[in-house]
Amino acid sequence: MRKSVLSTIFILALMLMSIGQFSKAMAEVNIKVGINIPPPPPLVIPSPPPMYVIPKTYVYFAPEVEVDVFFYHGYWYRPHQGHWYQSKNYNEHWVYITPQKVPTVLLDLPPNFRRVPPGHKHIPHGHLKKHWSAWEKEKYWEKHGGKEWHGDEKWEHQGGKGKGRGKGKHKD
Repeated sequence: MRKSVLSTIFILALMLMSIGQFSKAMAEVNIKVGINIPPPPPLVIPSPPPMYVIPKTYVYFAPEVEVDVFFYHGYWYRPHQGHWYQSKNYNEHWVYITPQKVPTVLLDLPPNFRRVPPGHKHIPHGHLKKHWSAWEKEKYWEKHGGKEWHGDEKWEHQGGKGKGRGKGKHKD
């Protein structure tokens, strides 16, 4: 009888250990599904491009480059064939990012963002890399961005007929 009880305990112990090993093996199963999205073609830009800030955003773009290249919050972004890519440098190491990681401000750019307003000055690459963070914290462009930052876009929409920003009175 004693031998039978010990045999039963031994068999139960083996069963419990095998169940434990099975559940551990199941917990360690990893399934990876990857989508192979190739990087965009390399950009050949011999020197850092002049950048312009897109009014009412803190997104900078390079109008002299034939494809859309943006700088925002310390990173470069580039759309290509329905996908977005990100890099620390404007001309190398572009990495695919998921749609959820694309900053919303890049998806909501005005359709005419490539039109540089008259008198809008370019920002040298070195200044942009050095000052972008401080400009944003200090709201630099709200103070120094010009008419296009403050809603007076008569150069584009009103054919030169503004709402009287001078000293005269209007009945508008």
